Amino acid sequence: MKHPQQGFRATCLLSLITSLQVRSSYAIPLAIERAVEPRSLSDVDSETRAPIASQPTSANAVIQIADGQVQNPVKGRSVAVETLATVVTEQVRWAPTNKPAWPHPRVDHRWPRPASIPSWSGHHSSHDHQATSVDVGSETQPLTDTATTVFTTVTSGIESFTSSASIEESLASPSASSPGGFETQPLSDTTTTLFTTITPSAIDVTSIVSVEASSDTTTTLTTYTTITPGFTSGATVETSFASPSASSLGGPGTQLSTDTTSTSDPATPGFTSSESVETSFASSSASSLGEPQTQTSTDTTSTIISDLPGSTSSSSVETSSTSSSSSSSSPETTQSVDSSETSGPTGGPEISSLTTTSVSDTTYSSASASSPAAVASQTVTSTQTLSSTTEVIVSTTVTSIPLTSLTISEVQSASSPVSADTSGSINTALNTTGHTNSAPFPTSVASASGTLTLISSESLSSAGPTATSSVTTLQATDIFVPIATGAPPANINRRDDGIIDGVGIRPLGDLSATGPLQTNKFYAGFFLGTQTTPTFTHPYSISWPRGEQPNGQSYPLWGLAISHVEVSQRVFGARNPSKDAGDSSYFANPLGIRSLMLSALELNGGAALTTDSQTQFSVNVNLGPAETPDDPLVTCPILQGMGFLTCTYNSATPILQSDLGFTDVTYNGSVIADRTTYSYILDMGDNTVWMLYVTTQTETYSAASFTLANGTVVGPQDFQGYIQVAKLPSDNPDARAVYSRSAGAYATSARISGSVQGTSGSYTLEWQKQGDQNKPLLMFGLPHHLETLVSGERTDVVLATTTKGYATGILADSWTLTESELAVDIGFAPWRPNGDSGTGESVTSLSSTTQSMLREIAMSELSQNFSEQANQGSLYFDGKALAKFATICYAANDLADDMALSQSGLVKLKEFFALHVDNQMEWPLVYDEVWGGVVSSQAYSTGDANADFGNAIYNDHHFHFGYFVYTAAVIAYLDPEWKNDQQNVDWVNMLVRDYANSIPDDPYFPMQRNFDWYHGHSWAHGLTQVDDGKDQESSSEDTMASYAIKMWGQAIGDENMEARGNLMLAVQRRSLNDYYLYADDNSVQPARYTGNRAAGILFENKVDHTTYFGALPEYIQGIHMLPLLPHTPYIRQQTFVQQEWDDYFGDSGLKPATSISGGWRGIVEGNRATIDPVFAYDFFSNASGDFRAEYLDGGASQT
Repeated sequence: MKHPQQGFRATCLLSLITSLQVRSSYAIPLAIERAVEPRSLSDVDSETRAPIASQPTSANAVIQIADGQVQNPVKGRSVAVETLATVVTEQVRWAPTNKPAWPHPRVDHRWPRPASIPSWSGHHSSHDHQATSVDVGSETQPLTDTATTVFTTVTSGIESFTSSASIEESLASPSASSPGGFETQPLSDTTTTLFTTITPSAIDVTSIVSVEASSDTTTTLTTYTTITPGFTSGATVETSFASPSASSLGGPGTQLSTDTTSTSDPATPGFTSSESVETSFASSSASSLGEPQTQTSTDTTSTIISDLPGSTSSSSVETSSTSSSSSSSSPETTQSVDSSETSGPTGGPEISSLTTTSVSDTTYSSASASSPAAVASQTVTSTQTLSSTTEVIVSTTVTSIPLTSLTISEVQSASSPVSADTSGSINTALNTTGHTNSAPFPTSVASASGTLTLISSESLSSAGPTATSSVTTLQATDIFVPIATGAPPANINRRDDGIIDGVGIRPLGDLSATGPLQTNKFYAGFFLGTQTTPTFTHPYSISWPRGEQPNGQSYPLWGLAISHVEVSQRVFGARNPSKDAGDSSYFANPLGIRSLMLSALELNGGAALTTDSQTQFSVNVNLGPAETPDDPLVTCPILQGMGFLTCTYNSATPILQSDLGFTDVTYNGSVIADRTTYSYILDMGDNTVWMLYVTTQTETYSAASFTLANGTVVGPQDFQGYIQVAKLPSDNPDARAVYSRSAGAYATSARISGSVQGTSGSYTLEWQKQGDQNKPLLMFGLPHHLETLVSGERTDVVLATTTKGYATGILADSWTLTESELAVDIGFAPWRPNGDSGTGESVTSLSSTTQSMLREIAMSELSQNFSEQANQGSLYFDGKALAKFATICYAANDLADDMALSQSGLVKLKEFFALHVDNQMEWPLVYDEVWGGVVSSQAYSTGDANADFGNAIYNDHHFHFGYFVYTAAVIAYLDPEWKNDQQNVDWVNMLVRDYANSIPDDPYFPMQRNFDWYHGHSWAHGLTQVDDGKDQESSSEDTMASYAIKMWGQAIGDENMEARGNLMLAVQRRSLNDYYLYADDNSVQPARYTGNRAAGILFENKVDHTTYFGALPEYIQGIHMLPLLPHTPYIRQQTFVQQEWDDYFGDSGLKPATSISGGWRGIVEGNRATIDPVFAYDFFSNASGDFRAEYLDGGASQT
């Protein structure tokens, strides 16, 4: 997020002198890895590989279920019918609405289509060619439901048996909207499911055919076939639709058809059984009166043919529905097909033939007429209730034996209609939504614009500091105690109309119910805009497809999607030699590859996403029907580092979908003794493997309740429990044992605690756990966690993250992490580090010559026009100017030893700080009651949400307010009486509570709005929706905000705040040198990128070596330097600064410092003081004759 450079405040010639340790330059020893540059997504690995672990061995007898059909039956194994048979139905409705519905106005997809039946594009996808709506008049449409179930039993005592079933359904509705108008012909839908059970001997099964009709048009054919061992079973399913129609009298016809054949032919010797099901639909219609009637018919034949002589059994069921209307002059006709076939060789024991035949005819009729309106389509505006008829035919029974449930390693395999899509998309352009795209430099104020009236020395007897600005030790047992809990000051007006509206927050605008809302956290995409941008939990990302239906998917995608991308899928941008010292200009991870999606069938008619229980580490995401969003069917707690995506189901039917496609589903056994958590292995179309864990207390749960059909894994109806998914690392298939140790337990939220003892500090992340309390949680740690982790069990489960290296699974319900080099002694004075360590010393003693020079500079700069700089109508620029003057006042007092000069400048500084405390600046602060925060009123008045760098939408609050907090700390140090005015303290504490609150239950501000204790740094991005997640541009202003907290706590005697600021700086020092600042030994970020030395803009999904305001090297590197403060060398270590200087700003660097003009020259040269303080002193004192006033921007001082 940027606000560049204004922030250079070199703490003087004097402060530069303090580091008089001159290092000789040296060459970079580590060569940068070079590789071919992928230039497009075609370079991303999208190869579809062979399925994993889909071949059972003969040693382990298994039954493979392919789209509901048994493959490779093995003698001696038995599987219960109730275990394998999952009811799979498609409901087809013609709803009374004038609004288009997905994917057709009369189709409500609530049940899965079996894999043997394709998605019928002739009926669903091409509805634009059919008349589907009417604006005037109404018509009643008859509907038909047909449910047919055929049970056929073949026993070892019958040598020859042939069974065939013929089912015909027809639905006809001739109608016309007006003479010469148009007509729409609805078609019935048929779904067919085949289940085959293999048993070691004869069982007791009854063959039943039943037909039922109701007001919905649903046709279901379910065939259960039980075959004894030694049979070979083959099944073929063919489905076709034909709908010739004309849109006007004599117009052209439209033909829609789909033909699919699925065959399974196991190779077991012995009895041969083949099963064939054919379903066809034909519909012709004409739009004008007197044209031929519409005829719809369905023929279904199921045949089992033995190789033994003679028994034949056939059953035929015919169902038809006819409707005549005023548009037709001839009656509707229906046709049926009845087939019976016997084949096979002769021989064997003589058994008399057995033939049973039954036919059931059911006919419904309804007459209707539409109003005389000449429109090109038809809408049903009333429904027709139909009677129901059920007929049952019972045939043979034989002795039964018990069947076993699905056992470990049994596999369901399928040729998925979803082709593995691993390409995704990359955002190569910089999304500037919510950002300014110009450098925010204020008006030049390099020279004095007036005079400074000095305070007489007689009045200074009681003025000045009463304590040192540096401490040597610190004790704080609980650093997360309240700063304050009262309401914002009374002069801060309130607004109940936030600039950005949240979506699906329950209940939005009621802070008493929700508490203050998190605006800058990782999950904001769930409540902003379309709610579809990814949430990055690391190593996974979670997103909501919001009803998309890509090619091949049986249902629209309404569930939560979990994604994981490998390092090999990253895309690197080509190097720009004018700005990139590294081998690439950015690296990014593909978006939109939804590895798995957890949803519910009941959501397929439309869903709504809501969120609740926001914390700094977690949020609950709820999915419910669109019409009842407050009654969710699925709830998923989303946490950073979560080991599983866990979703709880409330009496819903789980379904799992994937952009990659499933190849196998393998039951992997129960993972706990009481058999309440069951595991499955999911082999995906991209050759990756995921684990599925199902936990339920339902006593009737069967391990085979999850069935792979038509590219979708479907679970049991009315499921109560929770489902967890996680990816197996490609190089560690044994990771499933680690997952199983934690499966059944899941985290819902987290708490943080911390303490500081001397120069050591620690913090503990403790997760609240649900599920099995006896199992440890599995959470993923980032590289900087592993460097300081002192508790928890590290595992060998390692997955790549998008921008934070590799994440490692840790088994523990809490982590404790310790930082041993807290720089508690850093104060306001310049600080000199001991090499690259976190230790050093402050420098406060200067020569008289240097002091004299400082007084001269301070006198000139304090004579500048404060009003022009500290009341610019921008919180960002006002804060930077006030911070600059505060630094000068401190330098005059403690370094130049001139209290009169310091106190004289302090009078003006306090005057303009009071302008803000009194809320009298051009754009006063207001308290936002919608989100819970203080923001600039500029956006409310101008309508520009991006005003002042997007302050009103919570961009950069730690940058903006951090400068004020630092200024207040200096004022309180130089004038201890100032902090006795509670109004001053309350106002500053309000700012701290806004961007770095210490408690989760403050009624006015969220906890840690900006700083992220999981990532170890802040996020600057507020309430705007961006596909690549949250981002931050200036890592150095991030640390400034923490340094300000440390010094304000010290100034007001709040040791807990001071300790918290110290610990935050230590954590930032570690995380920034892993993720933002790249020395040669950085092994976290890609070697092709680390040569750039600084991140540029770090997003959650990509890192882009640029800024929001330009792409010059001094901008990109310099934004991670400013403002230069005493803590700067603690963060930016000497080795790194030297390597960056050599690559960019040295004489042979990409952009030598001597070629840089304007304020960026001062920033770069001030940064040089860390490695070459002598040169820096000579430069800023103008001893070398190179210094120009123009090298200081409005936020920088020469002191």
